[in-house]
Formats: sequence, structure tokens, C-alpha cells
Amino acid sequence: MTKIKLRSEDRYAGVLNAPHRAFLRAVGFTDEDIGKPLVAVAVAWSEAGPCNLHTLQLANHVKEGVRRGGGSPLTVPTIVVNDNIGMGTEGMRYSLVSREVIADTVEAQVNAHAFDGFIGIGGCDKTTPGILMAMARLNIPAVYLYGGTAEPGFYGNLKLTIEDVHEAVGAYLAGKISENELYEIEKRAHPTYGTCAGLFTANTVAALSEALGMALPGSASPPATSARRVMYAIESGVALMNVIELGIKPRDIMTYEAFENAITVLMAMGGSTNAILHLLAIAYEAGVKLSLDDFDRISRRTPYIASLRPGGDYVMADLDTVGGVPLVMIKLLKAGLLNGKVLTITGKTLEENLRDYKFPNVPHEHIVKDVSNPIKSWGGIRILKGSLAPEGAVIKVAATELMKFEGRARPFNSEEDAFQAIRRGEIKPGDVVVIRYEGPKGSPGMPEMLRVTSAIVGAGLGKDVALVTDGRFSGATRGFMIGHVAPEAAVGGPIAIVEDGDRILIDAESGRLDLLVPDEEIKRRLRNWQPPPPRYTRGLLAKYASLVTSASMGAVTLPKT
Repeated sequence: MTKIKLRSEDRYAGVLNAPHRAFLRAVGFTDEDIGKPLVAVAVAWSEAGPCNLHTLQLANHVKEGVRRGGGSPLTVPTIVVNDNIGMGTEGMRYSLVSREVIADTVEAQVNAHAFDGFIGIGGCDKTTPGILMAMARLNIPAVYLYGGTAEPGFYGNLKLTIEDVHEAVGAYLAGKISENELYEIEKRAHPTYGTCAGLFTANTVAALSEALGMALPGSASPPATSARRVMYAIESGVALMNVIELGIKPRDIMTYEAFENAITVLMAMGGSTNAILHLLAIAYEAGVKLSLDDFDRISRRTPYIASLRPGGDYVMADLDTVGGVPLVMIKLLKAGLLNGKVLTITGKTLEENLRDYKFPNVPHEHIVKDVSNPIKSWGGIRILKGSLAPEGAVIKVAATELMKFEGRARPFNSEEDAFQAIRRGEIKPGDVVVIRYEGPKGSPGMPEMLRVTSAIVGAGLGKDVALVTDGRFSGATRGFMIGHVAPEAAVGGPIAIVEDGDRILIDAESGRLDLLVPDEEIKRRLRNWQPPPPRYTRGLLAKYASLVTSASMGAVTLPKT
């Protein structure tokens, strides 16, 4: 007997619901099937890229697990926007927007059909947070399953990820490699289906799904090609039926303490800055008050211990061979940096899960250090505030050797303008490239800028040039790059009034991002500033721009009141 009232009973039981049952019979359900808990397998699937190419197959294995656990499963789809294919184009404006669309479409299908619980399967960057947002919003029994990372490619002795292709483009534009060498790297970089191989956004948020307690222990790291993906798919189906029986709901799991754990794992692993946006958005849906100050506080106490690309030398498949995300978490737990008492979707606490987990008996210090011997004594991401970012900005210190930079501003009103300037060789050592009007509302969609950051690094300027933007970065970005500047330019943030030649100070140690211009001059410029006309006046991007909030709030969309 389940401890929750099944929503499906009101929709499918009794004489008056005969028309509803008729449609279930049309898809093959029997009387016995209709009498069991009705479960959705919400799968983000697409052939437009390798990240979610295989997830529809995983859904069939999840359904097997649901049936073993005594439920009746049905597969329903949600969308995928492939970030890498959209990178550097108008298509990237739809990336963050798709997170909201995913959450909305999962909500619509689960509620419209009165499912009693659901499993969400994701892969590419926005599918995991979008599905977790829907879980927090709906608050019915749910389990998350990640589709898995791709395996790395190889070119000579170099282990490749998609990051290498982007940086090879920058190297080619700078005349450092030939077109043929770029072509050879392109062919080898992403040899299997699955998400990007490094600890970029997809693998980062998958790791955080474990840290939040919403995914089975160890399920984030096996490659998409691994048979263990099938095992986790079946076990996730069984696990969902268990949480339905126990009456455990997402908000029982996604507490403030669970989010603190997730932030701690993010900082210890040196994950993607996008995870800050996504954790803020998931917390909003869960009714948990989370702010950038929480990230800053936890970053200052958490050592960076995982040598994963782009900040380190290894990829997600390497982490899997030494124990996956549980290895990181057990080290943090033993150091007193995690709350082990939080509930998870296993029905056990995080501490119990880690105690029961079977760790491989293999050397791992080359990939995951001990807390007492970290790569850096602070977390992989720092929050910056100051006269250029009153609400905040983020920098991934795990992916740069620099901690402080002062230089002259080179402002651009679009990513494309900045890229062309880099391509023409106009960006010089000591410059701070400022890219504005690319925030959640201004772009709209807050595009990632891997093409620009890779062009800077590929041109050999990674240690000599900084970049500041109200847009965001791919998890593959490395170098002294500051994103999520808030307030954004489109709403009159100070980044809108930066002029060519202004001095900008970036200090990751003290957490400062300052425009070195007198306060009165900043106020004068802001008084004279006029917002540009919106780039879109109809369609999805226009709707999004009218509803989206600041990056400091996770760029969630709020209804107009």
C-alpha cells in the first residue's frame, strides 16, 4: 500500500471515467495496468546532436524497472536544444530558454494526464536542470536519471573533448595550426553518443543531481556507452516505485541543507558556472531561499579537489573508474563539509548511501585529491561584486591560474562584434573585453560564449586578456572570464556605461569587480543611458524576455502580476 493518495484514481477509476480508460486501453493497457500507479517516463530525446540520441532507449529500460516495482509506465517527451550546435549563433539564445520550456512541458504532461510520479531522463545541458525544476515544482514522487557522458577522443597523445575543437578554431585563426590539423581534431573530438566528456555543464549538473539526493548514488558518471547505464535505468524505475510507496516527494529531499551539499560538491569539483544559475532556479521551484551569498560563503570554506577538465586533466569517464561522484562526496563528508543526514530518493540518508556504496579499490589521488591536500584551498567558483556588478558576477577560478587582473576596457555590444575584433587581431595583452546586452533579457537568452573565450585562449591570450560579460559561458570555458554580471546592460546595469579605455579591476581573492571610474561619473553616465530597442518583438524569445529575471536570481521566468 502506498502512503500517498494516487492522483490517477481520480482520473481513471469509476464509471464516469470510462472515456479516459478507453484511451489507456488504446495504447495497450489492461484492467490490471489501469489499477496500478501510473508513472511517466519524461525523456528529453533528440537526434539533433549526440547528447540525447540514446535516451529514448534508456526509457524502455526505465519502464522495465517501473513494471518490476509494480507500476504502469508511459513515455512522454520533452525538448532538447543542443548547446554546442547553437554556440556562437542566434541558436544559442534558445539554450537557457529551453530550460524553462522543458520544465513547463514536463509539468503540462504530468499534470494533464494525472501521473502519480515520474522519472526524468536528461542529457544535454538544460535538460537536467529543466527536469529537476519540474520535479521541485510538481512535488510528486520523482527520480532523475542522467543519460551519461561521451567517451573522450584521441589525437596522437592528446585526449580530446569538444573544448579542444573550439580552441583549435582560435589557434587556426591565430595561424598556430593548419586547417588540416583543425579538421583532424574535429573528426576525433566526440567519438560516441553522450554529453561532452569534460566536467562541463551537463556532467556538472548530473553530479549535482546526486548531491541533491534526486539520483541514485553513482549514476552520474558512467559513460553513455556503458552497460551500467542500463542497470541504472532499471534501478531508477524500481526506485521510483519505492518512493511512491514511501510517500517521499522532491521537496522532502531538496531542502536548504541539500542545496548546501550540492553547492559544496560544485565547488569541490570545480564545475560549470552555469550550475549557479540552475541551482538558484531549482531552489526557487522548491521554495528554498538560496542566494549568491550562499555560493560565496560555501566557496570560501570548500577546497577544490577534483582534477577534471577544463580546469584539470581528466574527464568524467576517468572519474567513473575511481568511484564517481560518491568518491568526492565521501571525502567531503569525512571532512565535515557535507550534511549526511539529508534524505535521498533511496529512502536512506546521504550518509547511509555513501556507507553502503561499493568503491573500487584503485588509486585515485591523481583525479580526486584528499581534502587535506587540495588543488586549491578554496572552491572552484567565486562570486564577485562591486561597482561593475552590484548584484554579483561569477568566475571559475578552477579554470585559470590568475586571481587578479587590472586592464583597459574594450566594450562591445554583442558577442559577434567581440569575436570579429578578436579575429582581426585587435585585442591586445592588458585588455578587458566587455561584452554586454547578452544577458537574460537583453540578448535575450543569455548565450554561452565558448566561441569567444576559446578564440582568446586559442590565440595565446588566455593569461593576458580578461573578459567580462552579462552573458554566460560554457562549462568548457577556461581563462580569466567573468560572466553573469548583474544587473545586466539591458536593464541599465553599470556594464552598459563602460567606455573604451576605462580601467577595470577584477580581484577573485577579495571578490571584487570594479569599474575604476569616479562614482559621480558612473551616476552621470547612467542618467544619460537609454535602453536599446528589444531584439525580438514576437515569438518565444520575445515572450521569454518579457518574463525573465536577473541572473542573480537564476534567470527564472516569473508571471506578470
